[in-house]
Amino acid sequence: MSANSFGRFLTITTFGESHGPAVGVIVDGLPPELEISEAEVQKEMDRRRPGQSDLTTPRKEADRIAFLSGIFKGKTTGAPMAMMLRNTNTRSSDYGDIVDKFRPGHADFTYLEKYGFRDWRGSGRASGRETAARVAAGAVARKWLSQQGVEILAFVKAAAGIECNSFDADVIEKNPMRACDPEAAEKMAVRVRELMEEGDSAGGIIECRVKGIPAGLGDPAFEKLEANLGKAVLSIGAVRGFEVGAGFAAAGMKGSEHNDQMDARGFSSNNAGGIVGGISTGQEIIFRAAVKPTSSISLPQTTRNLAGETVEIRTEGRHDPIICPRIVPVIEAMTALVLMDHWMAQRALAGVSWN
Repeated sequence: MSANSFGRFLTITTFGESHGPAVGVIVDGLPPELEISEAEVQKEMDRRRPGQSDLTTPRKEADRIAFLSGIFKGKTTGAPMAMMLRNTNTRSSDYGDIVDKFRPGHADFTYLEKYGFRDWRGSGRASGRETAARVAAGAVARKWLSQQGVEILAFVKAAAGIECNSFDADVIEKNPMRACDPEAAEKMAVRVRELMEEGDSAGGIIECRVKGIPAGLGDPAFEKLEANLGKAVLSIGAVRGFEVGAGFAAAGMKGSEHNDQMDARGFSSNNAGGIVGGISTGQEIIFRAAVKPTSSISLPQTTRNLAGETVEIRTEGRHDPIICPRIVPVIEAMTALVLMDHWMAQRALAGVSWN
């Protein structure tokens, strides 16, 4: 499988660069006759697109999605579905000063070491722009999962050193941080704006909750459900950590505390995050991802150039001071793709009548 492809039964292949003509995705393995419209996909694209608030990059991209294949009369045909969005507001000149310099925190150095050549215009394939294609594919998978009764909800749990102390699903899409606690959201926004003024950036933690997944998805060895969720989420450039259920806190717990005991009514707790032995339990799936601070900052930093000299660098251009709000729909999209892929795998094993 190509390094630009993901999935087994439901596969996606993304293409395009940040400052190229377009980015897009090919989705293969979709069942026929799934009703899906460009407007439904566009709704998710709008949640990820830049320029939503003063806490995101000012780069203005409409991110208008276009269906190229695999759709007829508003339904999937079963053939590969191709979707594309044009890059309409590139300013490659912003990167002229870093052509021969390696930006700290970016993939400039590692890309050059791997390929012997790099696209310095907005990071090329390493840019967060690539995730727009994932969101488009995830919107289609999400539509199919919704018909099976599955709900996926991600949100900012902590950012810029401030944690949410309450949970209200209704406020997540009503604040620019996409935080679940309105009071914490305001504090986060204030702190991020302070960091913007300083030329710096912030990171945070995203939590994702999935309801409606039946017991039985996943495999006990190399295709564990949590392993594939982890791969999907960690494949997003800004994500540096992943945990399920109690996660790293489990290391400090006793077995009697961590075990999710059962009785006639079901599980009494959910420290496993809805997955045991690599297979879903039927409980709510819960995981979290650690998102690093945006690497592109205007503060002067030390780096080296292509000649091996130590030089100073300032990263100019239009960048998010915090990636967390815009990464929420990306994590939801990758979650949907993993879950639908595992659902297809289970149907192949147990028959199409499974659930």
